[in-house]
Amino acid sequence: MRRPTPQSGCDIVRAVASLGDEDGDDELVRTDALPAIRVQRVRTRLVVLSGPDAGRDWPLMPGRYRVGSGRDADILLSDRAVSRQHLILDVNESGVRAVDPGSRNGSYCEGMRFQELEVRTGAVLKLGTSELKLMPESERPRARPLSARSAFGSLVGNSRRMRELFTLLERLSAGESDVLIQGETGTGKELCAEAIHTHSPRARGPFVIADLAGIAPSLLESELFGHVKGAFTGAHSDRAGAFERAHGGTLFLDEVGELPLEVQPRLLRALERRQVKRVGSNDYRTFDVRVVAATHQDLEGSVQAGRFRGDLFHRLAVLRVSLPPLRERLEDVPLLVDTVLQRMGRPPSALSDQTRALLAQYPWPGNVRELRNVVDRVVNLGDEALPDIPDLPSPPEDPTTLPPPSDDPESTRPISLDLPFKEAKDRIIEGFERDYLRALIDRCEGNVSRAAREAGIDRVYLRKLLRKHGLDTSPA
Repeated sequence: MRRPTPQSGCDIVRAVASLGDEDGDDELVRTDALPAIRVQRVRTRLVVLSGPDAGRDWPLMPGRYRVGSGRDADILLSDRAVSRQHLILDVNESGVRAVDPGSRNGSYCEGMRFQELEVRTGAVLKLGTSELKLMPESERPRARPLSARSAFGSLVGNSRRMRELFTLLERLSAGESDVLIQGETGTGKELCAEAIHTHSPRARGPFVIADLAGIAPSLLESELFGHVKGAFTGAHSDRAGAFERAHGGTLFLDEVGELPLEVQPRLLRALERRQVKRVGSNDYRTFDVRVVAATHQDLEGSVQAGRFRGDLFHRLAVLRVSLPPLRERLEDVPLLVDTVLQRMGRPPSALSDQTRALLAQYPWPGNVRELRNVVDRVVNLGDEALPDIPDLPSPPEDPTTLPPPSDDPESTRPISLDLPFKEAKDRIIEGFERDYLRALIDRCEGNVSRAAREAGIDRVYLRKLLRKHGLDTSPA
């Protein structure tokens, strides 16, 4: 006689989940295969981790919740960067579904923007400058150590994200392990590397920068490891490479993700042995260097795609630092603006309150570098320079129409505010992008790499925009 087959763990969980009471109390559950077991239904809470409402929390029972800054919101936030109706949470027995109905600054989960998402327990949502976490009711948010600093080297910020970052940098700067800095273009990776150096025991040694994206592939090995006289055409004398020049200090390998595969084994060998062999030489030279590398790329994704060696990645990423994009710490914009003005030798009054309010609402795709360039432009050209920033039109004088973005025949017609919001906005952005790119390319004499640096955006993204507006004259 065959014995009954016991239910699997998943089957038991499904049975338990289907028998809970509506009040969420503990429930006695019986099955044919096992004795009675007692399970506890997990209640969920929405906890504000950062922002003006930090510390507040709300229980989430099954139902629909409107999250926003409007008075009719079920979960009311005082964050000015949060829209009146910013997010809708549908809570049911199976989980929480979040829907962004069209907020001004967007909704983010773990750094990724979304419009509709199934949110797992433990996930952190970013609305405006506020971070909210879904967590079991019985669990309290764990306090993270926050630095008392508002700056670390040339990095500036008062937000929770930056003060947590400063705590990490304070700790790792004191050590000798190699560091990998990851972050979008314009977030300040070079400033971070320099700050690590100046706060380390190596501060009196050299800080040497090797920009791997700006060196011709044929010269990479010579730049990193050096060469001897006669090693190749043009090698008229011996030359020390970046590793030797940084002896006793810190070597910053900028955009290490751009390193060609054929050079990666030599870099790995140098990091492992702490020795280099100059091009054309048979002798190894020992160096004493701390290596700080940086990239805007997803190196782990590059490893999976075969574009970057896994062993080199793990050797570089002994310690890892992730710099948050400016859109995830918009509360730092006023401090950053004042810092830029101070470094320009200008008073805070150099920018009007209206301009500051507009800057605080912009998503800053070019991050802090773009902010610095915009402040410089507005200080020198006045508030009329603001329409040159895509997505950031200056307030219209006529309450019924928006002014055309340029004298281009395609954009001479005013944009009627009777159009659907998305269509009106897209038309304005098209004109701003076209005008901005024309002026940028003219100013940089067609040099796309220089234009990308001045605009504070990635070179590949700039080429995509140029093609979009028919301004890319480079051969296919």
